[in-house]
Amino acid sequence: MLIIGSHVSFDSKEQLLKSVKEAISYGANTFMFYTGAPQNTRRCDLDLNKVNEAKKIMIENGINIDNVICHAPYIVNIASDLDASKYDFSINFLKQEVLRLDVLGIKYLVLHPGSSVGIERRHALENISNALNKIISETNEVIILLETMAGKGTECGVNIQEIYDIIEKISNKDRIGVCLDTCHLNDSGIDISKFDDYLDNFDMLIGIDKIKCVHINDSKNEIASHKDRHENIGFGTIGFDNLIKVIYNERLESIPKILETPYVGENKEFPPYKQEIEMIKNKKFDNSLIENIINYYKK
Repeated sequence: MLIIGSHVSFDSKEQLLKSVKEAISYGANTFMFYTGAPQNTRRCDLDLNKVNEAKKIMIENGINIDNVICHAPYIVNIASDLDASKYDFSINFLKQEVLRLDVLGIKYLVLHPGSSVGIERRHALENISNALNKIISETNEVIILLETMAGKGTECGVNIQEIYDIIEKISNKDRIGVCLDTCHLNDSGIDISKFDDYLDNFDMLIGIDKIKCVHINDSKNEIASHKDRHENIGFGTIGFDNLIKVIYNERLESIPKILETPYVGENKEFPPYKQEIEMIKNKKFDNSLIENIINYYKK
């Protein structure tokens, strides 16, 4: 069964309930959310009544909470300990975020591994492992998914070897997994038209069972650009057919696929997810997609 959804909103008023309603409006059967703005670490208190109401609506609409994904904010960085106070803050914030997800009943937290920023890369990878070991040892249940990165700046986790090096030093490997991102893979140098070759290499070194989520994004950039700029499905350099082959790959059939494609319109105000999900379900590219999205929301 296709498990497909997108990034959705989460606010202080409706919280998870808002996320669920938005996902349903897109025809999704899963979704990904941040528990606050991705650019900061300010978080509101959880409303358990809203949580329970959201779970009820999820059951009624065929959304399995085990397929729902949370994403950690971009601002935390557990790769660099150049500033010890910031490193410790990132660890403590992520520990609290995992505890929040325990309350919400969410199984997976996607995390950008971080950037080395002024330190030797090998040391940065060790910092990531050490931080994850601390977070995992002081929490329960939630599985942290390391996201594959494009290689912008000093990002870590840009290839299978680096992801392996991080995971290899994790004490409780049951609490760690991987989130693939098609745009990031392309921009890091992976040819998505040969995606099965990538999966073969991943399986040999890490094990394909560690892949728990796939971010489905086209790319504005050529392969190996190391820029990380997402594009709408079929309108980038990866292409619709290559992305469809990723989405429907039999080895990843039970894995949630999450769209993080850009909003469209003159002011980037319209979410594309309802139309993109429909296009993916039909397996047919619509060259008028963006125009159709704009017309849909202007009705």
